[in-house]
Amino acid sequence: MSTRPLIVIVGVGNGSGTGGATARVFAKAGYRVALIARGADKLKKVADDVVAIASGAEVATFPIESYSFKALTDVFNAIRSYSWPSGGRTEIRVALYNAGAGVRKSFLDVSEKDIQVVVDANINGAFGFSHQVIKEFKKNEIDAKGKRGTLIFTGATASIRGNVTTSIFSAGKHALRALSQSLNKEFGKENIHVAHSIIDGAILTDTQLSRQEDANEFSSNPNIRLDPASIATGYLYLANQDRSAWTWELDLRPAHEKW
Repeated sequence: MSTRPLIVIVGVGNGSGTGGATARVFAKAGYRVALIARGADKLKKVADDVVAIASGAEVATFPIESYSFKALTDVFNAIRSYSWPSGGRTEIRVALYNAGAGVRKSFLDVSEKDIQVVVDANINGAFGFSHQVIKEFKKNEIDAKGKRGTLIFTGATASIRGNVTTSIFSAGKHALRALSQSLNKEFGKENIHVAHSIIDGAILTDTQLSRQEDANEFSSNPNIRLDPASIATGYLYLANQDRSAWTWELDLRPAHEKW
């Protein structure tokens, strides 16, 4: 019975950013794709887009109500029991935690609700997701690259540096980075690769494009912003690394970064 690799991605938005691009890149590389996010309609749109772009792609969607520990734990029951159209076995070989909570406010304006949103996205949900992914990886045999699986976390400039209006956003991203480093140290000895990616700049997404004073320049000039497809290619590079040279932290930024 043939075995297909599966990538599980948490956080895809409307598909124009890193999560959607990663789904497309890995589908083209032969992975089955499981998408987890809030909003069933958005998820279906992203899945349809991946299938349209990657010939023969198999994509399944798993909507959740929140990024709580329980929600990110329970969803794996549905992933494990899902019947893929082409049959055969599947193994979770790559997992991407791309969920975010973009709360940017002056410190005295940060509310308890804001704090909870950030804690869920960066701590509670991340822990629940990581628990399940690590358990799945431990079931896998070591592959030709010397690994059982690759777990990737999407970080930001705020993962290593606080700034005005980023008190809670940066606190959450610091926590996510610390989690990834701890998992890297604990499970590397079991041939489980854990990596953290610092996205140091603005990404070409629909939302970012709508915020720009010069949208044409932002869209057409790759020197000043990050392309989601390029980020996703970096993630595929991480997944393909062999055990003799693993990256824990990848720092991605456009050529003309100025922050």
